[in-house]
Amino acid sequence: MATKERIEKVKRVLSLRKPDLRIVLEEVKNTHNASAVVRTCDAAGILYVDIISAEGEPFPINEAVSTRAEKWIQFQYYKSASDCLTLLKKKGFKIAATHISDDSLPYTSLDYAQAIAIVFGNEAEGLSSEALNLADHKIKIPMIGMAQSLNLSVSVGVILYEAMKQRKEKNYFKETRLSPEEFDAYMKKWLS
Repeated sequence: MATKERIEKVKRVLSLRKPDLRIVLEEVKNTHNASAVVRTCDAAGILYVDIISAEGEPFPINEAVSTRAEKWIQFQYYKSASDCLTLLKKKGFKIAATHISDDSLPYTSLDYAQAIAIVFGNEAEGLSSEALNLADHKIKIPMIGMAQSLNLSVSVGVILYEAMKQRKEKNYFKETRLSPEEFDAYMKKWLS
């Protein structure tokens, strides 16, 4: 039986989850990176993480790194970028692909106060051409050092906290974005 304090915490945390901000991970293989991304997503109030894995491999989570944050996130699995991103577009999401190129915009120039899915690629190769072709926007985190990019989990954190900042400025955290039915279903799940 959950304590009153636990019930209140679950209500508070769940009321801040935003189903209209999603993280998509394409072919992520590194257990440490995957686990750190999951922990960051939970900390930033992400409810859905979409996983693209052509081989259908299990998403590699290390509970010591994730601190069991995967319990509070819903994972959706897809065999291809097309399957995932086409479905999200049909649901009204804009697709922002993280990609290092001359035509990529600085990540801070994007409006995150819309239904948006942010796509991150594999640690070694980045995003597939399929994912890039389906993107509405290409974004990057500017670098001024010798390194070309940040670690995957750090990149997710930088961009998610920009999204949180923008959403807070537009009062997105004043009310839940979940329907009463969704809220009740997640309350039951999270308290079980």
